[in-house]
Amino acid sequence: MGRFVIAAFKPKTGCEEPLAAVVEKHWRVLQEQGLVTERPRHAMRGDDGTVIEVFEWRSPEAIEQAHHNPAVLALWAEFEAVCEYVPLASLAESQHPFSEFDALPL
Repeated sequence: MGRFVIAAFKPKTGCEEPLAAVVEKHWRVLQEQGLVTERPRHAMRGDDGTVIEVFEWRSPEAIEQAHHNPAVLALWAEFEAVCEYVPLASLAESQHPFSEFDALPL
């Protein structure tokens, strides 16, 4: 059974566009490696520029496989160069019962 994840990536100063490119690449790499389901992913941006990505891992085992997959590890290094991983609770939008975000192109 799949596992949904909601990831939040806060861009480092001046890295908004590079982050958007890495998020787009992220989805393609996860698909190519067979780690995610066929359900569409969703990407959005908060008012502070944080990018939120929602997608479904194929299984808990797929999550574990990602932590040993060279293509995924290389991509995660790209993320670390352009953003910080932040908890959803750090976004102002998360303080509302119905959080709203700007859609990013898929």
